[in-house]
Amino acid sequence: MNVLSEVRRELLDSMAREFLHNSPRGRRLLAVEGETDALAARFADDLAATLVDLGQPAVRVSLGDVDEATLRAATVEPFRAGTLTAATDPDTVLVVEGRRLLNLSVRGIWHFSVWVLAGEELPHAFVNVIVDATDEAAPKRYFYDLCKLPPSVGERR
Repeated sequence: MNVLSEVRRELLDSMAREFLHNSPRGRRLLAVEGETDALAARFADDLAATLVDLGQPAVRVSLGDVDEATLRAATVEPFRAGTLTAATDPDTVLVVEGRRLLNLSVRGIWHFSVWVLAGEELPHAFVNVIVDATDEAAPKRYFYDLCKLPPSVGERR
């Protein structure tokens, strides 16, 4: 794992433990998305490494901009079948980062989802955790009154 600030390490550890508490076994899927692809990718990298540090088999996949059919056929179905390269352990967590992972049509695929903020944009309306990573060394868990957001916030076309 990269050298992380204490604040970043503590947040990642807390999120990883929350995820593992709620989804302790089996093939689990975790999505990370954000308005800024680079921030989301670094956060997904660090979260996957944190899971491994906690003794959890984890595989990290970066998909870029992906449509539902490709996501399901090339990533989700092979993972669930145990045929995705490097993800053959039956208790593996697949940490996926990309765009359109949290759209309504695929939202139900994920056991856990993270939206990474980088500034003043609105958070995604339907995620487990929102992270404000404006300061990457000191990211914060961000709480937003999601009732104030229209359900389409974060939906990508």
